[in-house]
Amino acid sequence: MKSPLRLERRLEQPKWLNWAVPLISLAAALVLGAIVLWITGKNPIDVYQRIFERGFAGKRAFSGALEMATPLAFTGLCAAVAFRMGLINIGGEGQFYMGAIGASWVAISLDGTPVGLSIVLSCLAGMLFGSVYSAIVGILRARYNTNEIITSLMMNYLAGILLNYLIFNSKSFWRDPDSPQFPKGKPIADRAAWNTYTVFGIAVPIAFLIAILAGVTIWFLYKRTRFGFEVGVIADSPKAARYAGIRTSSTIVVVMAMSGALAGLGGAADVGNFRGLLDAKGLQMAGYGYTGIVVAALARRNPITTVAVAIFIGGLTKAGYALQGPDFPSGLVGTLQGLILFTAVAGEILIKYRIKLNVRRAGAVTA
Repeated sequence: MKSPLRLERRLEQPKWLNWAVPLISLAAALVLGAIVLWITGKNPIDVYQRIFERGFAGKRAFSGALEMATPLAFTGLCAAVAFRMGLINIGGEGQFYMGAIGASWVAISLDGTPVGLSIVLSCLAGMLFGSVYSAIVGILRARYNTNEIITSLMMNYLAGILLNYLIFNSKSFWRDPDSPQFPKGKPIADRAAWNTYTVFGIAVPIAFLIAILAGVTIWFLYKRTRFGFEVGVIADSPKAARYAGIRTSSTIVVVMAMSGALAGLGGAADVGNFRGLLDAKGLQMAGYGYTGIVVAALARRNPITTVAVAIFIGGLTKAGYALQGPDFPSGLVGTLQGLILFTAVAGEILIKYRIKLNVRRAGAVTA
């Protein structure tokens, strides 16, 4: 039986859809979450009110939201940069680990170095480790047409194994020798710690300011440069790009390296601005790389909007941690993030296609 509905590709996309659909997607996710809460016997209004109070209301709550949003902004930018070219990089988790490894190596070694120089060197080390690790995925895709979804996902596990080996299964440079019974990372040098500023009573990590700068830079690169134009052409039609003389293979590698560099920069920020050491268990439990995919999807791959969405998801996650208890659904935050991703992907389809009714045509055509 033929379906009464069909999807018809839009020849022109109205500009209002670009901002209306993400908002509608978010509202739909909240409605679906409320239905789930109601079915499980919880009051949706009460639960959402508690999330808002713990995640966003007040200077202390908003400071916590910014802290949680900072790594999500970097992993969201990591995913958004690749998505803009049609590459599905879900390896931000592993690239985040590698950036943390590189940055902590430099930060531990920089005892006595000026604070500003140590921050710059830590950022460069994190970006280098993350970009090289991600470039491997890009080379496999460009040279052998390997599916980047599978390779980037597998490399997440490889990075996790390396992380555990450095802290738990070896006496590496990164492991604290003063804690043999309870293995943990070696603390970074005091001068390698990043600053946190207080603005109107709100704690603003310097890493969050770097995330904003990175978002603006990526936006300018994609919107105002020839490289960004070439990326758009490849995303729309790889065959047309090759016909026009654009080097698609090298561009794939460069974009994947950029994507990994942003995730690696997030790993450097996690070590320098928050944890102060290479925390193998904490990094793997946080899952910043996977949550960054939700951030990028809801922001519709816009680098600047990605930072704003990271604040929302960060506040939501922070509230989930603060409210964790017997009277609060343990999987609510993860469920909401999954619903947000689902509705964002569905909204993306509605931006590109319109829903049409299959109307049966009556009568016959006469010659």
